[in-house]
Amino acid sequence: MSTNPKRIYLSPPHLGEHERKFVEEVFESNWIAPCGPNQEAFEKEMAEYVGAAGAVALSSGTAAIHLALRLCGVGPGDTVFCSSLTFIGSATPIRFLGAEPVFIDSEPSSWNISPQALERALKEAGHQDRVPKAVIAVNLYGQNADMEAIQKACDKYRVPVIEDAAESLGATYRGKASGTLGRFGVYSFNGNKIITTSGGGMLVSQDTAALDKARYWATQARDPVLHYEHSELGYNYRMSNVLAAIGRGQLKVLDERIAQRRAVFDRYRNALEGQHGVRFMPEAAFGTSTRWLTVLTLDSGSPVTPQDIIAALDRENIEARPVWKPLHLQPVFKGCAYHPHADNCNFSEDVFGRGLCLPSGSSLSETDQDRIIHIVQSVLKRD
Repeated sequence: MSTNPKRIYLSPPHLGEHERKFVEEVFESNWIAPCGPNQEAFEKEMAEYVGAAGAVALSSGTAAIHLALRLCGVGPGDTVFCSSLTFIGSATPIRFLGAEPVFIDSEPSSWNISPQALERALKEAGHQDRVPKAVIAVNLYGQNADMEAIQKACDKYRVPVIEDAAESLGATYRGKASGTLGRFGVYSFNGNKIITTSGGGMLVSQDTAALDKARYWATQARDPVLHYEHSELGYNYRMSNVLAAIGRGQLKVLDERIAQRRAVFDRYRNALEGQHGVRFMPEAAFGTSTRWLTVLTLDSGSPVTPQDIIAALDRENIEARPVWKPLHLQPVFKGCAYHPHADNCNFSEDVFGRGLCLPSGSSLSETDQDRIIHIVQSVLKRD
């Protein structure tokens, strides 16, 4: 390992003064309880930022997906179609409700759910009288899926779309905010996201009645009476007033954080693209990516592997990661159906074998980034 002790993380939190101001107000008011004015204000400000009718602040993005699926009526014995190239939190709520996931491959132009594979899967399900109760379309690494094509395919079978925008807050699709294009949208504020509340998530929709129901379920489904009365099963899913205060401060600098992440990506691309088979995740023509993470691939014939680069960076105390392992390859989902992009293209498996994520934090200095680039270049030159 290098004598330089400084650790460079993949995507660390980036906090400023706005968050401190809001949190200090929380302590001054002694409003530490789960619900409070910051929670309500964060929901309102987030809905206004993305152009949704309403929002519900929750404990995680996974909780938001769980509630969205329940609002879609998902239950035991149902199926839900879901992107395969994503984090497991996109799919575990399907199992929470007793339903079965069916995984859909990604397409090369955006790395997101393949409309062609989705359409074939929906057609097959229709013939079998097994149309899914919902489709979860994930927006990967800061870039939106092709929601127009996805929605068109789903509308034929009256299947609602849940847009998992956990990684794409601030991205756009044909001028609209990522996360607002399906029946429900989901954001994550985990510590590694473009803005963070340390842990947390948000459910957004144009359907405010559905959001009211989600808010009720998320607050232990407590009925509106003086004593504790519960007519339905609920969850302890609400975001705390303290974390919402952090979120309000982070939201004020979201556009700045996006610009910083895109600048990090541009520096990597200018230094590495085309060298020894290096290619970067493309930006689809239908929108703008936040470049939450900078992701590159190596040509299939390259003697250098992603693991070689990850190991070299790790020796220098720098964190890098492989691309998401597709969910249809995960042991916990063994036996689940999977639909590839095309007969001759299994994109998610291919990119898993050739891709890696480089440190992409909005606070990454040019000096540290130059250090990363130098190490990557030195590994690539070994061939």
